[in-house]
Amino acid sequence: MFEKSIYILTFLILVFSCKKNNSKTVAKEITAVNSYTYKELKPLLERSDGKTYVVNFWATWCGPCVKELPAFEKLGKEYSDKNVEVLLVSLDFPKQVEKRLIPFINRKKIESKVILLDDVNEDYWIKAIDSNWTGAIPATLIYNSSKRKFYEQSFDYELLENELKTFLKS
Repeated sequence: MFEKSIYILTFLILVFSCKKNNSKTVAKEITAVNSYTYKELKPLLERSDGKTYVVNFWATWCGPCVKELPAFEKLGKEYSDKNVEVLLVSLDFPKQVEKRLIPFINRKKIESKVILLDDVNEDYWIKAIDSNWTGAIPATLIYNSSKRKFYEQSFDYELLENELKTFLKS
């Protein structure tokens, strides 16, 4: 009788743990990406709450952008407990969100917050984000309450981490 109870208990543990793992997988699957106008995005570029923000402007159609995304993902994971937040601002075309952006996020298992900048007035918002920005991507803004710097370049992890560290010292 005791052996039978052990088998039943083991079976139930396996069933519930498998079900739990499956629900985690499904829960991480992205089904929507929030679209922001520049006016809605602007407050996310000016927070002064003690955190350091790393904001990457990218698109799925930009080869250098896609190549550097793992560096931002790794940075977000390794520095999340150090009051650092990564935000990925997609400049993909709004009509391609369902067919291209969302599947890309799921396929690459991107865990950082991704938003779509859907604002046709790029002449305004590019210069508002940084007066020297030509509009080329990838581009990254790193800021906190005491320092702000814009980068119109690609990053590997080492370079990105080194730049972040200059913000964490300030």
